[in-house]
Amino acid sequence: MIKPALASYASPPLSIPRHIAIIMDGNGRWAQKRGLDRFKGHYQGAEALKRTIQGCQDLGIEYLTVYAFSTENWKRSKEEIGILMSLLRRHLRSDLAEINQNNIRVRFIGHYHHLDTDLVALIDHAIKLTQNNTGLHLTIAFNYGGRAEIIRAAQKLAHKVREGKLAPDEITEQTFSQELFTHDLPDPDLFIRTSNESRISNYLLWQLAYTELVIVETYWPDFTKDDLVNAIVQYQSRERRFGGYATAQSR
Repeated sequence: MIKPALASYASPPLSIPRHIAIIMDGNGRWAQKRGLDRFKGHYQGAEALKRTIQGCQDLGIEYLTVYAFSTENWKRSKEEIGILMSLLRRHLRSDLAEINQNNIRVRFIGHYHHLDTDLVALIDHAIKLTQNNTGLHLTIAFNYGGRAEIIRAAQKLAHKVREGKLAPDEITEQTFSQELFTHDLPDPDLFIRTSNESRISNYLLWQLAYTELVIVETYWPDFTKDDLVNAIVQYQSRERRFGGYATAQSR
């Protein structure tokens, strides 16, 4: 696979995706392959996220959404869950000042209010501190599941119908989208999953309807800015038709 040089983005640039969603997969396999504890894989995965955030800023990406902890991840061992929670605490404490200084807006989606009280307080502080920043919008999906999000939206609409605030035939894609965690975000243009896995794993099920999918062989801890650029180049080679016809040139 050819990895283009970053210099290939000389002006005028090709179309850059506005919103990138990523499943950061392969931390455990990366560690296992090296005979290391899974914690080492998660630690290096956090470093890869830092590189990716910087890469998105350099390339002018407006929105980055990452899948950090799913509702299904509670099935993992208590030890690994504890490691993941500790990593989040650590980076919220150590990196938040730099994130804020870099004009990054942080938000979380999912049922994160069900987490430990101290962790919820750290998350709420990060959201509040950065809420007026105008640079990259970094969304972290934590204790998130796409099906749970859709059920939550349906329940909220059902309550509105029962209360007489909404008629059933007034439920449209737009009104439904407004009840999702991502109601104020554009749908992702590009979805990236690492470690050569070809599933979306209950991630942004509604939002990914017309997103371009790119599967990357690299394990997440080894993901670099060049991998990000290569995924964007693949995205640029496609024609997004949103269910319509192809242009005459592409047929």
